[in-house]
Amino acid sequence: MTVMAEVIVVGGGVVGLTTAVTLAERGLRVRVWSRDPAGATTSAVAGALWWPYRIEPAERVGDWALATLAVYEELSGAPRETGVRRVAGLHGGERLAALGAWSAGLRDAVEVPEGLRVTLPLLDMPVHLAWLERRLAAAGGAVERRAVTGFAEAAERSPVVVNCTGLGARELVPDAGVRPVRGQLVAVENPGIEEWYTEADPASAATTYFFPQPGRLVLGGTAEADDPRTEPDPGTAREIVARCARIRPEIAGARVLGHRVGLRPAREAGVRIGTEELPGGGLLVHNYGHGGAGVTVAWGCARAAAALVG
Repeated sequence: MTVMAEVIVVGGGVVGLTTAVTLAERGLRVRVWSRDPAGATTSAVAGALWWPYRIEPAERVGDWALATLAVYEELSGAPRETGVRRVAGLHGGERLAALGAWSAGLRDAVEVPEGLRVTLPLLDMPVHLAWLERRLAAAGGAVERRAVTGFAEAAERSPVVVNCTGLGARELVPDAGVRPVRGQLVAVENPGIEEWYTEADPASAATTYFFPQPGRLVLGGTAEADDPRTEPDPGTAREIVARCARIRPEIAGARVLGHRVGLRPAREAGVRIGTEELPGGGLLVHNYGHGGAGVTVAWGCARAAAALVG
């Protein structure tokens, strides 16, 4: 039987768990309802470099992202426990003038002919998600494996429900503006690369990047809107490896460890943080629509949602 809670957070990815931790550490009795284990969520697939990428609304994203950056910089002091490291790298072709006002919060960004060199948080998501679950438990919260067909179901157990369902919000809210953006990755043995690299191609859905993670090098990627396929495409995988090898030729001969696909939960109108009343007078707080930047804004959005809980 499900335990009564003061708040039920629906969704167990990085946004849901971070929101649950924020609420629990404010003294609320919190339960997370998640259909999937954290390691099976879209968050677990993320390349997970902190950077405001493909996310709106621009006027709010900067504050959310910088609040999250401050937390990750603190967590990077214990990388094996939290999964957060500060790693140097290059944003190919990027310039500070093209970024938003939030770029003033970058401590050590330097423009070079090839782009923008900067040291940023890089998260090992399986480790980080497991750490969030432990932190939630330490604050008295818990995660329950439970598929949800509607928020009224959660409202029967709690006066406050927080919607962090990502792509699931399309049917549950329902919100037709929520769309899948397919991202495919390839994990290979790291041939000795210590810095990350990214370069976006504005003319296509392709983004070239590689992220050194413990025990592997993660190569990417794609951003294919309205593509719900979750099986890796062999041709796409070959293209990803070839693009990355043009930057670092040693990647071409790296042994492939695996393939992953995640569906980013994009929303046409940008992130939605707001409230509505549930049948019976319960409060529904929305926190969804983060696209490919849920990791980047997780703590800032969690605090904004927590403020609406009261």
